[in-house]
Amino acid sequence: MKKICYLVLIVSAIFLTNSCIDELDVKNDYEFTVEYLPVPKRLKMGETAEIRFELVRDGNFSDAKYYVRYFQPDGKGELRFDGRLLTPNDSYEIRKETFRMYYTSQSAEQQVIDLTFYDNFRNRYELSFAFNHVRNDEEEVINEDVNE
Repeated sequence: MKKICYLVLIVSAIFLTNSCIDELDVKNDYEFTVEYLPVPKRLKMGETAEIRFELVRDGNFSDAKYYVRYFQPDGKGELRFDGRLLTPNDSYEIRKETFRMYYTSQSAEQQVIDLTFYDNFRNRYELSFAFNHVRNDEEEVINEDVNE
C-alpha cells in the first residue's frame, strides 16, 4: 500500500511540475489586410477622389492599434483622413475598421500615392493608387461621345 501511495505522489508531483512549466500561449499578433472600393483612375486638377477602406483582421486583439502613412513618389496632391491634411511619411492612427480618405489632385501629370498600413506588432500591408490627369477638353470629348 505504501508503494502505491508513493507512486501516486510521484506521478502527481510530475504532473504539477509540468503544468507549472507550460505557459499559456495567448496570440495577439494577427495578420491583416486593407480592402477598398473601386477608385477613379482619372482626375482633373482640383478634383477629389474618395477612397473607402475596410480593415480586415484575421483575429481580434483588443490592444492592437493600426496606423497609416503615405508617400507620393509621382505628381502632386493632398490626402485627407479624419478631416486632417496628411503630411507625407507621418503616422496617423486608424481608430475604426471602416474609414475614408480623400485625395485631391494638384497636378497636370500622373500622380501616385503609396499607403503603408501597420500595427503595433510590426505587421504591414501596402497599397498604391495611380491617378492619370484629365484635361478639361478631353472630358468634353468623352462626354460628347457618350451623348451621340
